[in-house]
Amino acid sequence: MKSITVHGIDEETEKLINELAKSAGTSVNKTVKELLAKALGLDKDKSDHRDEFIDLFGIWTEDDEQGFLRAVKDLETVEPGDWR
Repeated sequence: MKSITVHGIDEETEKLINELAKSAGTSVNKTVKELLAKALGLDKDKSDHRDEFIDLFGIWTEDDEQGFLRAVKDLETVEPGDWR
């Protein structure tokens, strides 16, 4: 991985980066990398997988939804004996 040195960072920017790193409990290096990724539009949340399923959004009809809900209805019941 390539290293980049940035010269001439003003005191206010340095202070804010240090504060952000400290509050996040991360290194200044990681904080700067995250800020750069965000500024470049590369900061996609790794836990957010909605984009992977965008082609499936909104394709169910009302009948599809009701059929699904009927099919899984029995899964909503908790049997206390199963938890002993």
